[in-house]
Amino acid sequence: MNQTSKGASAAPLPTPADLQQVAARVLDMARGSGATQSEASLSYSKGYSVSVRSGAVESLEFQRDRSMGITVYFGHRKGNASTGDLSDAGLRACVEAAVTIARVTEEDPCSGLADASRMARDQPDLGLDHPWDLTPEQAIERARACEAAALAVDKRIEQSEGAGLSTSRGISVYANSHGFFGGRSGTQHSLSCAVVATDGQNMQRDYWWDGGRNASRMDSPESIGRRAGQRTIARLGAKPLSTRTAPVLFVPEMARGLFGHFVGAISGSALYRKATFLLDKMDQPVFSPMVQLEQQPFLMQASSSAAFDSEGVATSERRLVEDGVLRGWVLGSYSARKLGLETTGNAGGVFNLVVRPGELDQAALLAQMGEGFLVTELMGQGANGVTGDYSRGAAGFWIENGQIVAPVEGVTIAGNLLEMYKDIQALGGDVDARSGIRCGSVLIGRMTIAGEG
Repeated sequence: MNQTSKGASAAPLPTPADLQQVAARVLDMARGSGATQSEASLSYSKGYSVSVRSGAVESLEFQRDRSMGITVYFGHRKGNASTGDLSDAGLRACVEAAVTIARVTEEDPCSGLADASRMARDQPDLGLDHPWDLTPEQAIERARACEAAALAVDKRIEQSEGAGLSTSRGISVYANSHGFFGGRSGTQHSLSCAVVATDGQNMQRDYWWDGGRNASRMDSPESIGRRAGQRTIARLGAKPLSTRTAPVLFVPEMARGLFGHFVGAISGSALYRKATFLLDKMDQPVFSPMVQLEQQPFLMQASSSAAFDSEGVATSERRLVEDGVLRGWVLGSYSARKLGLETTGNAGGVFNLVVRPGELDQAALLAQMGEGFLVTELMGQGANGVTGDYSRGAAGFWIENGQIVAPVEGVTIAGNLLEMYKDIQALGGDVDARSGIRCGSVLIGRMTIAGEG
């Protein structure tokens, strides 16, 4: 069993006000060193994780981290450094390192803080902080219950790859020489299980999990375990398909990757480097007309909710795709200046990308597809952000007459993202809200499935 000091983990985290004082000292040090602008970020986090396998405790690990990062600007010369030593001496050494780097760095006219006028004025409580009053002993019992439920699904489930529970809480602040200060606190909890089933010479593995800000909204350990066991049994007998073209239905947890590739393609660094297949596509159709994509940063208890981005710029609700037409980029201040544009308040990424759902559940989507491939697992990276070419290893189920007829493994699905986006035939109402990209299942009209022969 791996274990760090429980006492250290049990010590309370500092408050945002405590960290604000530290940030103020760091900015004063930067100002005293001659910096024309500066920004500082500080974070503390603590938590623990447990894992069990075959009912035995494999690990109990406590975690407690802290860090401070400082960026200084001398005109358009930039230097940054970070440290875990938050003593006055440690902070001063970190500032001096950043100053040294800035003095030898080439000028970049796009470097600097975001405009002072764009700083967030309001910082509403988004319900992100829900500590879990759970002892390690209770966590172990929950993991055991989850694993036991998975093993009990079918006698062919003979092995466990284990069940794991994690819980953490973090405090972070961002401050800059505009006088802006912003603080956040939040929690994250999860429980997962993976098991292995054997039927003759065929062996299959699958898993399930749940997680979020608020543990009270998670599925029960028994429900998660049963889902893991059922998914594993369903895969027994999986074989490759022959090479063909066919409709492909992505389940929600796989479909969100399609929209993740889209976010990367409309992000500032890809745009100013001209390394995106969506270059010059603003106000043009890039998706099927049924697709609506919105940023919703103020969703309560959501994984990517935030009132300000990593530069202190206020976030906002934004329509990124309207009726399939691209309506917005994802920019921080640096990339915006490189492009001659204004920041969109997206330094650090998108804050809850929401794909407006359709009305069909999975059964109705399968009926609409008729015959095709239901994708439940993807392997490898397989997406070229410059060309949009897409190729991923995949597993799932072959569908005929709207019904599952056979599990599938060992195939590759391929296409081009822009063509795939425009060929979306249906969006499901089965939304997965566990990540920063919220979407249901996605049905694409036709893709190449490479298998045997």
